[in-house]
Amino acid sequence: MTSSVFCRFVTGIVAAALLSSGFAVSASAGVISTEQAAVVAERMERLDRVSSFLARQDVAAELERFGVDPALATERAAALSDAELAQLDGRIADAAAGGDLLAVIGVVFVVLLILELVGVTDVFSRI
Repeated sequence: MTSSVFCRFVTGIVAAALLSSGFAVSASAGVISTEQAAVVAERMERLDRVSSFLARQDVAAELERFGVDPALATERAAALSDAELAQLDGRIADAAAGGDLLAVIGVVFVVLLILELVGVTDVFSRI
């Protein structure tokens, strides 16, 4: 009795395997446009810039100070939408390390000029 149940089971498995082997799964590929390729390439460039920023040692130390795992932050950055990734990349590019040197020099010059015109200092008479 057990042998007949086993035979029916094996016969059913073999029949199902033979029936399903006739259905070939084919992959389909298509041509993508230049715009689509450019969007993908731009996303990859942005993701590389953000990932390299997150991989910096000082940034990783700050992330850990806030209790965030740097690997998790990189993984989350990869899951961002294109718009969010562009916004993050823009913020990273705008936040120059150490600030803008020309702006600092300009502010110092304007302060010295105002102090000279008011008569508080005598800096420009020596020059």
